[in-house]
Amino acid sequence: MTTTAPTRRGLRDFYEDPSVPVASGTPRSVRQARALAAALGPATGGVKTVLDIGCGDGTAAATAAPFLAGHRIVGVDWSQDALRRAHTRLPYAVRGELTDGGLPFRTGAADAVLFSEVIEHLVDPDSALDEIRRVLRPGGHLMLSTPNLAAWYNRALLLAGVQPVFSEVSLRAIHGRPGREVVGHLRLCTARALRELVAASGFEVVALKGAPFHGVPGPLRPLDRLACALPSAASILLLHARRT
Repeated sequence: MTTTAPTRRGLRDFYEDPSVPVASGTPRSVRQARALAAALGPATGGVKTVLDIGCGDGTAAATAAPFLAGHRIVGVDWSQDALRRAHTRLPYAVRGELTDGGLPFRTGAADAVLFSEVIEHLVDPDSALDEIRRVLRPGGHLMLSTPNLAAWYNRALLLAGVQPVFSEVSLRAIHGRPGREVVGHLRLCTARALRELVAASGFEVVALKGAPFHGVPGPLRPLDRLACALPSAASILLLHARRT
């Protein structure tokens, strides 16, 4: 994943580890791609440039590609290992960082940015959103997804005194929460907090929807899908905003 902490060797080593997950679930990717395709319109109206920032291994962008036929999709990531894998799925994948001027694109070069399951990994999300705003044209689209701190099961876990799903207290092991993978989450948002953060960074929030989480145990997945009707309780937050 892209990071804003170039001097933190511990985090860099973590994200360059090939065993660290760099892809998220397909349902989220499909929902996000459909929303972006509707916002951009068909390529017959002009080819648009879409940046998948924090593209990981390119799975999400490859999933989105059929919905964005004719548009140009460019994967961007900080991790060299992730980029090597992304090159097997995407025609364009380049290295970039979410620092001031850290993305290798001119101001206003992009029509849309996919920002999927990245913000929760960042030390400085404010600077990251500033850089995304820089590369987006006025009116350009930001499609952001992130785990929901207030997901329906996290509310129950907190009441029981259990560490919420998606949250981390260590980069070395799981402590006090369900799950088996350490994924390096540094920040988590509720729906309200995410709206406020994005709006404060110079974007107009168009829509906020929910998506299911692929890691929910099978018997609970129907309930997880039902929770998507109430984004504030859904597993994953899908936010669509426009650059003002």
